[in-house]
Amino acid sequence: MLYKALHNEDTNTTEDDIKPITLENVLMANMYNDLGFSVKNKIFILTEAQSTWSVNIIIRMLMYLAETYHNYYMTTNQSLYTSKKVDFPKPELYMIYTGDKGNKKDVISLTEEFLGGQESSVEVKVKVIFDGKKGDIINQFVEFTKIYAEQVKIYGRTRKAVIETIRICRERNILKDYLAEREKEVVNIMMSLFDVEYNLKVYGENIAKEAEEKGRLEGKLEGKLEGGILSMVKICKEFDVSILDTIKKISSEFGLSQTEAEEKVKKIWN
Repeated sequence: MLYKALHNEDTNTTEDDIKPITLENVLMANMYNDLGFSVKNKIFILTEAQSTWSVNIIIRMLMYLAETYHNYYMTTNQSLYTSKKVDFPKPELYMIYTGDKGNKKDVISLTEEFLGGQESSVEVKVKVIFDGKKGDIINQFVEFTKIYAEQVKIYGRTRKAVIETIRICRERNILKDYLAEREKEVVNIMMSLFDVEYNLKVYGENIAKEAEEKGRLEGKLEGKLEGGILSMVKICKEFDVSILDTIKKISSEFGLSQTEAEEKVKKIWN
């Protein structure tokens, strides 16, 4: 359904023509992306969903794409070291953005965002989809995330918020068939996300206590506050939490203003 939403002009492609190519914890690289699939081995489509705006998605997409092509040539037994030209499926990169559109661009590029418009040997363009077309799978997904955000405000990050989100979506015919078939799976996935956030918090607190006892963490930052912040930032990066969300977490967990948290996070982010 996602492919049809992106290419409704294609009436010939069937479900059998579409193969999953999502990266999942690739050995050594430890990379994964939300969704990837190929269409008749002619097109690679990589898709990420984001609620927080970050142009770093361009770099991540570049890395996903390189690994995807690497896997493709390995599985199709095509050598890059012979004179024969290899196949090159056309890449399409998408970010489904569920936050406020504002004045954000429909297409973000490596050249414009990172190179000041100067040409280079590499260019990457990511198409941003804000709400899809009324009723299509993308539009329904965006509506699902908005309803979920509303329920979290009421019930917090709890099972009740997830259950209510599913109930409301089914009543409004949003992802109705999918939710009817996989309600338990959706609840488990959403609760797993909560567990990750909880573990981030607990793990960060434990490391902060260790840092307080030792008085110094890795010789870089001293004391309970700085040690805890350093640990939390490292954990957030490990779980691929964006820098903006990391700043919010640091501000909340350590009682800092947004400006103070931003200053401390940026000092150690790289």
